[in-house]
Amino acid sequence: MIIDRDGNITIIAQEKASAKTLVNNIEQAYHKYKNYHLIIRLSSLEKIKLEDVIEFLRLSNTHRSAKKSFVIVSDQVNLDEMPDEIVVVPTLHEAYDIIEMEDIERDLGF
Repeated sequence: MIIDRDGNITIIAQEKASAKTLVNNIEQAYHKYKNYHLIIRLSSLEKIKLEDVIEFLRLSNTHRSAKKSFVIVSDQVNLDEMPDEIVVVPTLHEAYDIIEMEDIERDLGF
């Protein structure tokens, strides 16, 4: 697990382990990340299925309910298959855009 910070955003990348392992690792150290917006980079994983993304759903819901953004970055998924409850984008730049838009929405009270 590779962790990088950019202001109020934490970027977590996974090199070789499965999505399930990454979710478990994040949950175990969640106290370190709970005050930051989270970007989960799955770009290095070759094959990502819908089931892999769904592994992050509970973590995403918990994080978003605390008024923090949670975005998964992967260009290996079919975005049309992704559930509306979780934000998945193909590039890191789009993840930053989503966080910025969600910050504006929170500031406006949405």
